[in-house]
Amino acid sequence: QVQLVESGGGLVSAGGSLRPSCAASGSIVSINAIGWYRQAPGKQRELVAVISSSGCTRYADSVKGRFTISRDNAKNTVYLQMNSLKPEDTAAYYCNLPNELRSWGQGTQVTVSS
Repeated sequence: QVQLVESGGGLVSAGGSLRPSCAASGSIVSINAIGWYRQAPGKQRELVAVISSSGCTRYADSVKGRFTISRDNAKNTVYLQMNSLKPEDTAAYYCNLPNELRSWGQGTQVTVSS
């Protein structure tokens, strides 16, 4: 079973950018959909972006136009390019498989200061 490990979060000022990575322990070629989720303190975890095996993408309305999800099958890695960050984007970010959820990893913390 493929394990997913998130990295690349950090502290950034409002308007800045970050690009977290989700590295898989094995091939992601055959995985239909991989998603990025986030959970802010006191809030439920939400799905913010999904990418299919063919490269089709979907985004939550709150991040549409600012975030871009991409996958590099050769590196078994999925990225989340986050631009024009806002304080409300502050959360722990996780990757997982929307169609077959795995145990949640430790995530990567993104903090946006105003």
